Amino acid sequence: MRRPRPLSPLREHLRDTFWFTPAVGLVGAIVLAAVVLTLDNLVVEALQEDGEYGTVSSLIKIAEDAKSIITTVGSAMLTFIGVVFSISLVALQMASGQFSPRVVRLYVRSRITKATFAVFLATFLFALLVQASYESEANPRTVSTVPFISGITCVVLVLVSLVLFIAYVNSTIRLMRVSHVVDRITREAFRVLDRYEHGSGDAPDLPEAVAEAAHQGRAGVLRDVHIARLVRIARRNRAVFRLVPRIGDFVVPGTPVLTVHGGTTPSRRALRHTMTVGVERTYHQDPAFGLRQLSDIALRALSPAVNDPTTAVQCLDRITQFLAVIADRPLGALLHRDAKGEVRLVQELPEWTDLVDLGFSEIRGCVEGNPQVSRRMMAALDDLWWLADEERRVPLARHRALLVQAVERTVPEAADRAFALRPDRQGIG
Repeated sequence: MRRPRPLSPLREHLRDTFWFTPAVGLVGAIVLAAVVLTLDNLVVEALQEDGEYGTVSSLIKIAEDAKSIITTVGSAMLTFIGVVFSISLVALQMASGQFSPRVVRLYVRSRITKATFAVFLATFLFALLVQASYESEANPRTVSTVPFISGITCVVLVLVSLVLFIAYVNSTIRLMRVSHVVDRITREAFRVLDRYEHGSGDAPDLPEAVAEAAHQGRAGVLRDVHIARLVRIARRNRAVFRLVPRIGDFVVPGTPVLTVHGGTTPSRRALRHTMTVGVERTYHQDPAFGLRQLSDIALRALSPAVNDPTTAVQCLDRITQFLAVIADRPLGALLHRDAKGEVRLVQELPEWTDLVDLGFSEIRGCVEGNPQVSRRMMAALDDLWWLADEERRVPLARHRALLVQAVERTVPEAADRAFALRPDRQGIG
């Protein structure tokens, strides 16, 4: 079994914030300014000790020429940041209204977005610090610092900012295109599946439960659990923990979240900070969240206000891709073991039937008047039928029968019914 990653929850929590990377950029700008200004000071001192006053004068002239650039950068960069990100937030709001409010998470987690914002702020702060280092006296014999290296560094930061700005605009435009949005959601969902690649599928026979641990703190969605910490606590108490709610469930204070099997019961203090509750679901440990978002986008596309069945077909493409990957994978329970290979934490995963229902049930209810969607769903069910074993074909047969009934109930003409139920991977071409 895969060993748990102790820093994984912290890393994912930082990815879900928008302040951390810009804050690191500001600190980096201060450190960089201190380093390059120190280098400038050392260079001037070395030249003055060698009597190279002519060289110092040349550096002063170059630094004075660069001062206008640095002043312009310092005054314009903050305004540029405000205008660019204001326009981008408007575009993002339009995208979230067209697809799903959950796509805002893609923007928040985007590395290029955070890097662009961090470099913009770092360039602004660096320009201010370099501008403050200029001395009024330009005597090559008495000047202490000539911001020559600092000026070059500031120009380099401006060039990097322009490159990142182009990449950022391209990334933002991609977030407004449904094909790229559903592709990004699918890749995030597969990243979660890779973490659960070694799930056993069947929960082991556990000793009798000796205690239950209730949720402490505020109510909210169970975002993730600190797997490594729970494994350590269970090992110290010679027990096995079973996580009662699934990742993504809404929990309220006082409800059981862990059952303790065998060994001794850990204290409430030991279990504090082992679970994270938030206001919305995250990708980190939630294998069904990707399907939830794809289904939401398809439902919104099929609403009478939008009426975009092609987008629903694109979502069905990715839902089929996701289900095809897990068609032969073990599901049901994920076992986390300690260093000796003993099971210490049992985490329930969605079953195959749960994921099939999540992917098809709500979309199937909106096929009325959309033969493009019903044809694509029939093709998806046929493809999954050949990939799944006999036991996992049961929910697929159920959805196929319900789809046929829905079309027969809502389409009066026999020819139209036959057309709507003909499998087609492109819907209607």
